[in-house]
Amino acid sequence: MNTFEKLHETLMREMRLIHAPVAIKYFFDQAELDAFKKNQSYYSPIKPLTFCQSEVGARMEGITVLVEREHMGCTNASFVFGWKDLDESEVKSHLKYCADADHARQVLEAKPRVKPDLLAIAVSPLAAASVQPDVVHFVCDNMQAYHIIGDWMATQRIDNFHPSMSVNSAVCSGNVFTLNNKQANLYLACSGSYNSGKTERGEINVAIPGEHIEAVVQRLEERVTKKGGASITRLGEPFPGAAICKNCPLIIFKKSGNEPEACASCSKA
Repeated sequence: MNTFEKLHETLMREMRLIHAPVAIKYFFDQAELDAFKKNQSYYSPIKPLTFCQSEVGARMEGITVLVEREHMGCTNASFVFGWKDLDESEVKSHLKYCADADHARQVLEAKPRVKPDLLAIAVSPLAAASVQPDVVHFVCDNMQAYHIIGDWMATQRIDNFHPSMSVNSAVCSGNVFTLNNKQANLYLACSGSYNSGKTERGEINVAIPGEHIEAVVQRLEERVTKKGGASITRLGEPFPGAAICKNCPLIIFKKSGNEPEACASCSKA
């Protein structure tokens, strides 16, 4: 089992993830892209897809998908990836989110965008990554996100977290923010990723810089080893987000034949 497989396995097991963490690689160098195509088994979309739809192949089907310019069926993502200029049609498509056309243009200009000359993007389950990912993207629930972001903040010694979110372009632009800034991101689904990209109600997006993911998982593993479980909300519990107030003496359990344990905060059984 290689490093990425181990990271993937630990995250799925300890964070109780439903979807595979997605390793994202942005290609700017032709030789690097050619080497990837030669050495990595991958799939290409049969028809142009949105970027979040291409990610479905990685996080739900467990396959590696290579997205090139001709495969991109989303103008929002094309703009974010530098494959399309800002034009009036793009401004018009943003009017439903914005106060007016000027505001729509400001929103577009503020979006994180890839540096020029992007050739392609590969998305795969983290376990199937063959090269160091630039970003690792999670589609998860609120408490899973809380744990992943908390572990990232600890490993990077971050005292105040500042995520980035636009009115749309959630998955494409949200991950590019992490690519450009080497900072984690936390952002909601947009209308496109909800309607097209199979993001469910209640799911949230987390992006971690690829170069930081090993440290994040190491911190998770250390907590499991030292405390007995992944949970921060209730140390020692295996479930990341056990919804039991530590001050509540009501929701407690005892093993058959044993006396109930004392409440951690009030010392009452």
